[in-house]
Amino acid sequence: MAEKILVVEDEIPLQETLSYNLEKQGYVIETASDGKTAIDKAYSFLPDLIILDVMLPVMDGFEVCRTLRQEMNTPIIMLTARSDEIDRVVGLEVGADDYISKPFSMRELMARVKALLRRVRLMTETMNQKSSKDKCDNAIISGNLKIDQSRHEVSLDELILNLPPKEYDLLLYFLNHKRHILSRSQILENVWGWEFSGDSRTVDVHVSWLREKIEKDPDNPLRIITVRGSGYRFEG
Repeated sequence: MAEKILVVEDEIPLQETLSYNLEKQGYVIETASDGKTAIDKAYSFLPDLIILDVMLPVMDGFEVCRTLRQEMNTPIIMLTARSDEIDRVVGLEVGADDYISKPFSMRELMARVKALLRRVRLMTETMNQKSSKDKCDNAIISGNLKIDQSRHEVSLDELILNLPPKEYDLLLYFLNHKRHILSRSQILENVWGWEFSGDSRTVDVHVSWLREKIEKDPDNPLRIITVRGSGYRFEG
């Protein structure tokens, strides 16, 4: 079955160009030109990936991303202005999985789309392969924190946490490398993959966001420890 992509862009010529090129690659495309319509279509169309512009009428891309992240883990690529680094930072903070700056080449965007969808497919295949195993065999437990890999669920004090895919991947990587000092470049390579062109700020943003969900006091973390000059260490 063809994968579905929601293109959210208010510049109609660019929206049409994106749709045309994505359809040529075999994707099923739905479009939206403002933030409110984007949210409605995301819930009805249930896309496998969303390409989301920052500057939108009615509701901007940041608010759209923040709203969708409350109920959906769909991968999101944000389109940002080249001159506004803050757009990229805020985009990651509200839940985007990747970003690309305007103007961009269509080849680069297609590569990002394929890489992100491939990562999601591999994750889904891994989950399906593990689904037949005993639940306990797929659980990683660290104190009151538990990852059930067969269900792709994270719980804290037995309450399910709604983690976007990249936060889940990051936490799983930390748990599998408990008490190891992990550099930002190591984390980028193993969690985001070699195709990702972001910098270490990406890791810092996602660590901060993850701390908000699993630390009792995010400003004084006891689980994910910053090792000055080196990276991070997960204590459990």
